[in-house]
Amino acid sequence: MPDPIGNRQWILVRRPRGPLAPEDFAWREGPVPEPGPGEVLSRTLYLSIDPANRAWMSPVATYTRPVEVGGVMDGFTLAEVVRSNDPAFRPGDVVEGMNGWQDYKVARGAELSRVERREPLSHRLSLTGITGRTAYFGLLEIGRPRPGETVLVSAAAGATGSVAAQLARIAGCRVIGIAGSTEKCRWLVAELGLDGALDHHDPELRRRLAELCPRGVDVYFDNVGGGLLETVLFHMNLFGRVVCCGVVSQYDTATPAPGPRGVPGLLVVKRLRMEGFVVMDFDARRAEAEARLARFAEEGRLRVPEQIVEGLERAPEALIGVLHGRNLGKCMVRVAPGIR
Repeated sequence: MPDPIGNRQWILVRRPRGPLAPEDFAWREGPVPEPGPGEVLSRTLYLSIDPANRAWMSPVATYTRPVEVGGVMDGFTLAEVVRSNDPAFRPGDVVEGMNGWQDYKVARGAELSRVERREPLSHRLSLTGITGRTAYFGLLEIGRPRPGETVLVSAAAGATGSVAAQLARIAGCRVIGIAGSTEKCRWLVAELGLDGALDHHDPELRRRLAELCPRGVDVYFDNVGGGLLETVLFHMNLFGRVVCCGVVSQYDTATPAPGPRGVPGLLVVKRLRMEGFVVMDFDARRAEAEARLARFAEEGRLRVPEQIVEGLERAPEALIGVLHGRNLGKCMVRVAPGIR
């Protein structure tokens, strides 16, 4: 049954005009909503914390509608059905959806997807969730790496990048990661088995990139955009592929930089393919991705780094940390205590 304390929520009270701050949110408590005909009430178990959350606070629509000022902050969640007026769902079912930054939400059944309950449940947000599937389809379908090629991954210690980099290694490629500190670079090589890593703060980044990729870059999995993308484009090989997954360098700023110079010139001269995507483009093949990712993990070929933050009250802190690169792997908030 619903918690008698009520429904705790984080509300977006203003659109950030620069780096995200705790003052952009307000805490609100209210009653647990009641489901109407055809609706489902679910209780949030885990809340996914993603750099894209910051982009959703902009008034400009992306692949989803902007978060409304005065409304509950959006967020992808794993939740447990509490009460259902939809025959397709029963109490106790675990579902994926957009419950947002709150304990409870009422949604139409069509807005939810039932998932298998297996431990650790957190892997439904990291390994086989949006993060893992984004890395899987972005690398294998957009990047199409071939054995022996050089694959470069930015934000390689993050949620999506850490999976993409390991998938490239499994595909038989030479893999170089880019991260935001020397500690993360060491972790990428020692723990994830990458062939090398670069700190994007290194003033000698161009030279180091040339040293670690002496035969150039065949596939660049880009989570960052901005000046780093511009730098990498000059190191791409003929017929290279650039996977445009995210632009985390531009989310948390009031003045996003313009697109990289040399486009389309470099694309033409080097015959590059530069393609963006969102994971929903591949929903019809979701089962395939989940099965292969789970098998790689079970075989010990793919590690699943996670950072689990305890308590809904820490959601703003968690997102600010991700935007500042403080996470290793997938960051999420455990909203319901005691859930594995």
